[in-house]
Amino acid sequence: MDAMLSLSHVSFSYHTLDGETLALHDVSFSVGFGEFAAIVGPSGCGKSTLLSLICGLIRPESGEIKLGGGQTDGSSAGIGYMLQRDHLFEWRTVYDNVLLGLEIQKKLTPENRSRVERMLETYGLSAFAKRKPSALSGGMKQRAALIRTLALDPELLLLDEPFSALDYQTRLEVADDIGMIIRREGKTAVLVTHDLSEAISMADRVIVLSKRPGHVKSIIPISFPAAYDTPLKKRNAEEFSHYFNLIWKELKQYG
Repeated sequence: MDAMLSLSHVSFSYHTLDGETLALHDVSFSVGFGEFAAIVGPSGCGKSTLLSLICGLIRPESGEIKLGGGQTDGSSAGIGYMLQRDHLFEWRTVYDNVLLGLEIQKKLTPENRSRVERMLETYGLSAFAKRKPSALSGGMKQRAALIRTLALDPELLLLDEPFSALDYQTRLEVADDIGMIIRREGKTAVLVTHDLSEAISMADRVIVLSKRPGHVKSIIPISFPAAYDTPLKKRNAEEFSHYFNLIWKELKQYG
């Protein structure tokens, strides 16, 4: 499999006046083009730190990270980052919010506007384009936030607990929506989550990290019959409980 993203022997420590804390140790894995990977692990194992390293916000102390064959840096325009909250600006319309990244990067071309308008139509937000974010449900806000991220046509999407602020029912619906959108747009994605069910239902592979300092404990390929083609349907498949128990066992034995 060709790698869109590869990490090789990556380690990182946080330094404070009280000393050094090793957060990640000798982390290696790759994510193929068009693949959806999920990262799970105990609290404090370095999952979010890993995303910060991948997008170049911080640099590894050792090892290397490559995106599409080249080394990542802090200015990489090929990475889109979706956070825990939608961060839509209430004083801008939904349409203006989803154009914000293009506006900042001075890429607000007629072609890009048309592409954004098509996504708003495809993903059920065109009727709300001229409304303010307060008119949207929590799930619709997350869809708008994803469209804003996709507007820049990133090579890689990083998703840091993007559904954690939603209630359980909305979380299920939005995970289904976001998973479908990412697949339809053909994007490579890395999801960090505490929710094992979310990871199993959305990902092609689940990367299990150990407790701090985080290292890759196991990588579990996920496969469902073709009829189970959405995250919500996968939760009802016979294979789902097998994967859940397998990953749960890995986490209980972390070390």
